[in-house]
Amino acid sequence: MPDATPELPAVVLDAISPTETRLVLNRRGSTVWDVESRRGRYAVKIGWPIEAAPGWEAQPWTALAPAREGAILYRLNGDFVAYGEWDQGTWNIQPWREGPDLYRAWEPCRAEGSSLEPHRSVALGCVEALAELHAEGWVHGDVQPAHFIIGPERTHLIDLALARGGRVPEAYDFPFRGCLVHYEAPEISRSVLATGEAEPTPAADVYALGASLLISATGWRAVEYPDDAPRAEQRQAVAEHRFRGVDVRGELGGIVREMLRPAPEDRPTIYEVGKALS
Repeated sequence: MPDATPELPAVVLDAISPTETRLVLNRRGSTVWDVESRRGRYAVKIGWPIEAAPGWEAQPWTALAPAREGAILYRLNGDFVAYGEWDQGTWNIQPWREGPDLYRAWEPCRAEGSSLEPHRSVALGCVEALAELHAEGWVHGDVQPAHFIIGPERTHLIDLALARGGRVPEAYDFPFRGCLVHYEAPEISRSVLATGEAEPTPAADVYALGASLLISATGWRAVEYPDDAPRAEQRQAVAEHRFRGVDVRGELGGIVREMLRPAPEDRPTIYEVGKALS
C-alpha cells in the first residue's frame, strides 16, 4: 500500500456505506478502522502484502489475514461479518467491540507506588472468552493483552486471523509461523526456531494468557531478554524459559505462575483456570 494517508477501498465503501470513519491502527501490512454506518458500528480491517526491506523479510500472509479471520468469524458466530478481496489484498467487516483492552484496563495496577491488585473479575472475563473459543474446537494462536476487549457486559476475544481448528478457504490460508514473542509458549518458539512453523494448541493459548495477565498487571514480560534483541534471540530466551521471576500481586499470582509453566502438560487447562478463579 502506498505511504500516503490510507483510504478504505471502494469495495468496502460499497459494502458498508459508512457515515463516519476513523483510522484506529495503521501498521505494516494492515489498517483497522472504526466505521459507523446506518446499520451499526463496525471494525473494518484491510490487509496487503509486506514487501521485503532492510532487516525485514517479505510477508505475503498479511494480505490474506483479514479474509482468513472473516471466514473464521463467519463459522463461529451469527454476528454480521463480511469479507472479500480488493486489488492489493483482502478485507473484513465485523462488529465493533467497545471497551479498554486488558493492558489498559489494568493500567492503575502498574502505576508507580500502586498497591492495587488486579481485579479477578477482569481475569475471569478473559478466561471465559478464551474458554468459549476452545469449546468450539478452535485455538487462538495470537493471545495477547490487546486482543481482550473488556466490554460493559462481557469480554471479547478479537483478532482471530491466526486461529486454528476448522476448515479455512484454501485461497486465504497460510502456515502458522508464531506470534508476538512476548506471549509465545516455549514449545511454539522452539518449533519456529527449528522449522519456521508451529502448531498452536490450547496449552500454548493458556501460556499466552498467563503472560498477558502478567505483563498487564506488572508491566514486565514473563521472559527476560533485551528490548532490542533480534527476533531469533527473543525466541531462544523463550525456548529456554529464562523466566523473569515476577509474580502478579494478590490472589492471581499463583494461578498465573501455573499457566506459565514451561512444559505444556504441566499447565492447567483453560477450564481449570476458570474454576480456580471462580
